[in-house]
Amino acid sequence: MTITRLETAALFRACDVQEFHFETTAELEDLGEIIGQPRAVDAVKFGIGIRREGYNLFALGPAGSGKRSLVQRYAREHAAGEPLPPDWCYINNFQESHKPHRLTLPAGRGVELQKDMEQFIEDLHGAIPAVFESSEYRTRAQSIEEEVSEQHEKALKKIQENAEQKNIALVQTPTGFTLAPVRKGEALSFEEFERLPEKERKQIEQDTEELQKQLSDTLHEAPKWQKAGRDRIGQLNREMAGTTVSHLVDLLLQKYAGLDAVTRFLNEVREDVINNFRHFLHEEEHKSRIFGVPLPSQAEGLPWANRYRVNVVVSREGDQGAPVVYEDHPSYNNLIGRVEHQAQLGALMTDFTMIRSGALHRANGGYLILDALKILMQPFAWEGLKRALQAGEIRIESLAQLTSLISTVSVQPQPVPLDVKVILLGERHIYYLLSYLDPEFNELFKVAMDFSDRMDRNSETQALYARLIASIANKEKLKHFDRSAVGRVIEQSARMLGDSEKLVTHMRSLADLLREADYWAAQRQVEIVGREDVQRAIDTQVYRVDRIREHVQEEMQRGTLMIDTQGSSVGRINGLSVLDLGNFMFGRPARITARVRVGDSQVVDIEREVELGGPIHSKGVFILSAFIGSRYLLDQPLALSASLVFEQSYGEVEGDSASSAELFALLSALADVPLRQSLAVTGSVNQHGEIQPIGGVNEKIEGFFDACQRRGLSGDQGVVIPGINVKHLMLREDVRAAVQAGKFSVYAIDSVDDGLELLTGLPAGERDENGVFPEGSVNRRVEDTLAGYAEAMRAFVNRGREPDAQEPSPT
Repeated sequence: MTITRLETAALFRACDVQEFHFETTAELEDLGEIIGQPRAVDAVKFGIGIRREGYNLFALGPAGSGKRSLVQRYAREHAAGEPLPPDWCYINNFQESHKPHRLTLPAGRGVELQKDMEQFIEDLHGAIPAVFESSEYRTRAQSIEEEVSEQHEKALKKIQENAEQKNIALVQTPTGFTLAPVRKGEALSFEEFERLPEKERKQIEQDTEELQKQLSDTLHEAPKWQKAGRDRIGQLNREMAGTTVSHLVDLLLQKYAGLDAVTRFLNEVREDVINNFRHFLHEEEHKSRIFGVPLPSQAEGLPWANRYRVNVVVSREGDQGAPVVYEDHPSYNNLIGRVEHQAQLGALMTDFTMIRSGALHRANGGYLILDALKILMQPFAWEGLKRALQAGEIRIESLAQLTSLISTVSVQPQPVPLDVKVILLGERHIYYLLSYLDPEFNELFKVAMDFSDRMDRNSETQALYARLIASIANKEKLKHFDRSAVGRVIEQSARMLGDSEKLVTHMRSLADLLREADYWAAQRQVEIVGREDVQRAIDTQVYRVDRIREHVQEEMQRGTLMIDTQGSSVGRINGLSVLDLGNFMFGRPARITARVRVGDSQVVDIEREVELGGPIHSKGVFILSAFIGSRYLLDQPLALSASLVFEQSYGEVEGDSASSAELFALLSALADVPLRQSLAVTGSVNQHGEIQPIGGVNEKIEGFFDACQRRGLSGDQGVVIPGINVKHLMLREDVRAAVQAGKFSVYAIDSVDDGLELLTGLPAGERDENGVFPEGSVNRRVEDTLAGYAEAMRAFVNRGREPDAQEPSPT
């Protein structure tokens, strides 16, 4: 038998501050390494270093464990030595304006080109009107017009001269030209013409017909002369506009020599401006108007003011190395980019200047850090990210187009090639769910960075922990901690984990404790944080959230929650459970009772029957049933019907940590042996009767201690725990003081028999060489009861088989 009443030293592993070679953390250097995460550090170095398709990273671990800080640190260190990615711009496609071209420029040149094109547009608005208002242009244009007019006049004059020779006048009317015979300078009337001799009339008609043909030919040639004149004017316009535009474009071509894409763009701009120079001539005077409101001039749906602009979607101006981007709100548009629209007269208008970049654009050529849960919560964001990574390009599409909800004409930007390392941050269950449910996940995120929440506790790691505290204090600009305060932080770190041999690596919890200790030191108006400040921070953290615990303890003291802390009782025991409120856990004693009778080998778990028992709890009940069946009355059927229940339990019961207490209550009922109510029990049991470790051992012990303390400590109260859990003990100071004073006890046991002896005061008993338990032992009494049940069951069955005396026996 192994029953150990634990000494005070076993209940808490104090930090020996004499091992520290400093007085305050001001003497310590900042920690330049990440402690407690060797696996994660190796993974991030590998994942960031390898440049292969699909080797993106997923940092998995609890929130607040420092995943983001570690990832950003190594990403920035690696990015600093990488080349600076280019600028990404969008420019007009002069052939298909709804399909704008992308433009790649060396880092910083995008904004430069954008400014130059703005100046170019401004210069056009001044230079083109100036050249077309110049005297040279007017003289040359007027000369062409005069030549056309003179040619027309010469042709008419020749016809007129021919007509005069034949006594016919060429008369211009509002509707055109007409021919009329004249005599003595006067046109003949119809009556006068009819009185002329027939021969003369026929000659006039013949001459008129010839002149009419000449006039018709001349008038037919006039449009050709006018068109030729217009062509000459157009050629003059192109010449004048071309000279002006080419001068401006040539200056830009010289500046951006060697950039072929820019050269092509500028040449296209030159040709387009020459073809559309009129839009720069007094634009406001030629605008269409509705009710006096000018409408924006357009060409193929694109405002002229925007045709030659450069839309810089990503600029690396002033950056150093590859980008490291963290997107806090990874919606679809924030990741992939979007095309904005502007309302004009009730219609939504857009063009390439309204294309906006997403996080993938900004991180292109570097690293993009995202929160996995946030991106999964955004509609279409996860699918959009995967599609971009698989295709190796960023294709901007609106959600309306993507889902085919509407069909509208919008811009279709040319995709941008994508070269980015994506790092997702998330809890472990998100990683495992994605691995199981998304077949593409493991192809895209091949590197897992598993963050641990604990590290070994020894002299070396405690020294590193002290430097970690100094680093946080320096970073947060906190007061420095003396070594006693550092020791208390280390002790609380082990307490957070519920393990005296480990230290927590959850950076958020540690930083919060240091900040609050700094606050209380400031309230004391001291410059160095002491142990009492850390302790006050711990106490106030608990006080802020322990209202429910106080209420539960009060109701136990008042008897509303029925818990005995003195005396003994058959089939009744104090079990221990833990209530988890998210950021606070506390232990609560619970009365467990058992009832037994003759039956058909069934142990009824009332919690499971009413669907309040979880599967693990039900498993524990089945195990203890198997233990009873394999230990007692091996040569006879088990004629037992028993019931187990957590009294005054109105919520779900889960876990197997009460299975040993349930077994003790059941054995007590079978043996008719009372159990000490001054003791509470926790621990699970296996089929061989071994007591197995459980979680929350510190909270469970303290929960029963608080109940006993409220009623008055008698000295015989205590808690029974599994022996394996001793290494997890980091109990409160008041519990340790009560143990030291002999007012409270903590016992460690390894087997069911150990617990039976401690709880009943009787020997458990072991089978002798004949396979019989000793007389008076608990096990013997249990087996005798079960034997009596078996005999009673046989007698009952046999009575049912006896023939009725009043009926004839069958023959």
